[in-house]
Amino acid sequence: MANECCSGTTTVLFTCSGAANVGQVANQAAVDLQQEGIGKMLCLAGIGSHNSGMIASGKGADRVVGIDGCTVACTKKALEHAEVPMTDYVVVTGLGFKKQAHDGVVDKEAVEKVKDEIKKCLGPVVASGGT
Repeated sequence: MANECCSGTTTVLFTCSGAANVGQVANQAAVDLQQEGIGKMLCLAGIGSHNSGMIASGKGADRVVGIDGCTVACTKKALEHAEVPMTDYVVVTGLGFKKQAHDGVVDKEAVEKVKDEIKKCLGPVVASGGT
């Protein structure tokens, strides 16, 4: 289901992967965090399609991180609709990045800023061995 850090805490990541630049930043940040062992990405489309197993995995996690690209808040709304409670939430545009058409290049600075914000939210989970 989800990665377990040394603390035994399961952390799952649900993210926007929208067509705009900020959606791609959100998604890349989640990919990177999973590769760093900080959490396990789960499929937001599975939540939106009411996949019972995906919803159960989200509800069963100790930490549920939602990452949205913009204030349209697709990730947040999908999780709320499925009654999967988020413990941590980051919006890329809330970190000072402007939403625009995706040009095929993911802004690495923005990805790092999103990752840093999530790591700050997770605090002790990351410090206990999740990195």
